[in-house]
Amino acid sequence: MKTVIKLEELGLFVLGIYLFSQLDYQWWWFLVWILVPDFSMLGYVINAKVGAFLYNVFHHRGIAVLVYILGYYLKLETVQFVGVILFSHASMDRIFGYGLKYETGFKYTHLGEIGK
Repeated sequence: MKTVIKLEELGLFVLGIYLFSQLDYQWWWFLVWILVPDFSMLGYVINAKVGAFLYNVFHHRGIAVLVYILGYYLKLETVQFVGVILFSHASMDRIFGYGLKYETGFKYTHLGEIGK
């Protein structure tokens, strides 16, 4: 089953790349910004509850889709760009087994324990 999930996430990552290609940005912008959502992990400096909340907000594909749709509706390409980056990054993370976090600690995710 893990292989099927990883293939699904790969497909969603490719969709994110396609959506990015429809925007008027140079490709290097995607490469520069694709890891920026991981800065949300800094919330763990405060505590696990804040860390999990911030991480999950920046790695939730539903939020990413809403941001993208809002940008599309308002014809704001920058907002669409943010949605694509959030969506693509979340899919990329899940390919590697990083899921949404539980408040019990960084290594506890909806996809299982990291490093197990």
